[in-house]
Amino acid sequence: MPELPEVETVKNALKKRVLNLKIKDINIIYKNIIEFPDVETFKKNIINQVILDISRKGKWLIFELNDYCLLSHLRMEGKYNIKKINDEYDKHEHVEIIFDNNVSLRYKDTRKFGRMYLIKKEEIYNTKPLNELGLEPWDENLNVKFLKQKYKNKKLPIKTVILDQSIITGIGNIYADEILFLSNINPLKQTSKLTNKEMQKIIDNTKITLQKAIELGGTTIRSYTSEEGVHGRFQNELLVHNKENELCPVCNNKIIKIKVGGRGTYYCPKCQK
Repeated sequence: MPELPEVETVKNALKKRVLNLKIKDINIIYKNIIEFPDVETFKKNIINQVILDISRKGKWLIFELNDYCLLSHLRMEGKYNIKKINDEYDKHEHVEIIFDNNVSLRYKDTRKFGRMYLIKKEEIYNTKPLNELGLEPWDENLNVKFLKQKYKNKKLPIKTVILDQSIITGIGNIYADEILFLSNINPLKQTSKLTNKEMQKIIDNTKITLQKAIELGGTTIRSYTSEEGVHGRFQNELLVHNKENELCPVCNNKIIKIKVGGRGTYYCPKCQK
């Protein structure tokens, strides 16, 4: 569930807590979280590194260390908590980074879908996974010309394509519904048939929606919160997502839910003909 605003919120929270801390040790309880390199190399290379900065690309957290970057994808349920090293483990805590001040950063993930990479700093943007990502929503190169090139041969519904991280990175299911509603675009519309005006609306409303969500700390729905004590408020601003059978805030028509590409999709059939 964590999309760009939630990951940005996690990044900002962690920057207040772990910058300039030295990694003394690491416990990897569930080894499949580590995608690259192998677990033993990962452990050897991360020990004695200092967290110099934390940034974000799409839905990826980037922990900048002395010689490496630790990439972390939260997937559906991942979150980070700061604890004392002697605190008992939660059964869903799978990676513990221990700092030299005797506190630890614990990665918790009930579904175990999250993944971590440890990559040399000079290679970080030239190798997977970051080199596969598209443009950030605020990239100056994100314009109608760019989208026309990416969309021209896409026969899939726009709801499916707007989730494609290789085009615009950071948009997930919740914000896709909100962006398409604000843009008056039916989620089933064939992407290659979008007009220039509709593509511009997608660009504008992506920026507006995600920026507002960041300012409100992301969206807290169902079982997801970004970090202990961090609860987003954007769920109070949702216009259509998770609003099946509720009235459209624009036309008072009932919002309906369908499946598009296997994803639950909410929209107003009147505003998004």
